[in-house]
Amino acid sequence: MIVRTNNIRRSELGRFLRSRRERCNPAESGFPRGPRRRSQGLRREEVAMLAGVSPTWYTYLEQGRDIRPSPEVVDSLARVLCLSEDERRYVHTLAFGHVVRPQPLDGELSGAELLKRLVAAAEDDPYPVLAVGSHGDLLGWNRAATDWYDDWDVLPEEERNLVRWLLTAPAARERLVDWADEARDAVAVWRAESARCPDVLEVDRRVRELGRVSAEFRLWWDEQTVRERRSRTRRFRHPEEGVRELRLVPLESPEFAPAVVLAHLPA
Repeated sequence: MIVRTNNIRRSELGRFLRSRRERCNPAESGFPRGPRRRSQGLRREEVAMLAGVSPTWYTYLEQGRDIRPSPEVVDSLARVLCLSEDERRYVHTLAFGHVVRPQPLDGELSGAELLKRLVAAAEDDPYPVLAVGSHGDLLGWNRAATDWYDDWDVLPEEERNLVRWLLTAPAARERLVDWADEARDAVAVWRAESARCPDVLEVDRRVRELGRVSAEFRLWWDEQTVRERRSRTRRFRHPEEGVRELRLVPLESPEFAPAVVLAHLPA
């Protein structure tokens, strides 16, 4: 089954590359259209030359053979074929099963601006809305987050991190009824997300920093528990409403990935 799936993906990748090659204007790539040119778009050998690969290797790739290109080669082909970011992500997914180093998508708003507007739109919501980066960095939050979690504005900017807050802040142990389970789950989620981060040195730096400030982090990180981010319930100890259970709903979009918006709903 796995072999057949890989064959299908390679065939789809080959067909897609050919379709993009055939739509290219040879003149824009420095190949004037002469009377002897019969092929539509760029020839395979022209794409290969521009991308810095051999014509035979590229031909095999279009034919769906068992070719294993590197992300750098795929990006080189994307540049030669003038792929949009959506198309580049598509060929990455076909070639590797995931997108390596995703770039901002074309659009009127940047990912950061979109996140800012989403959080601002929830400013009067009675329940928390958080924007969280791939390392757990807090990128934005509404007024209700201060009531249910903590006043993160008073923290130094480098400490505005949800994982760090869960592990080290006295308010986290006070506000979260099941603090140990919540903090341990956050470590497992971050381990899963950190595997997708291209900056391995930054992940290592943060692991060492969290290990320095939290003995629990050192213990739970060494357990190697991995958990994908998902919808789940969380019990809060609200200063006015008492113990309440809310459902966390992660909202994702390729426009601001790998960041995520965490909405909270009544359980």
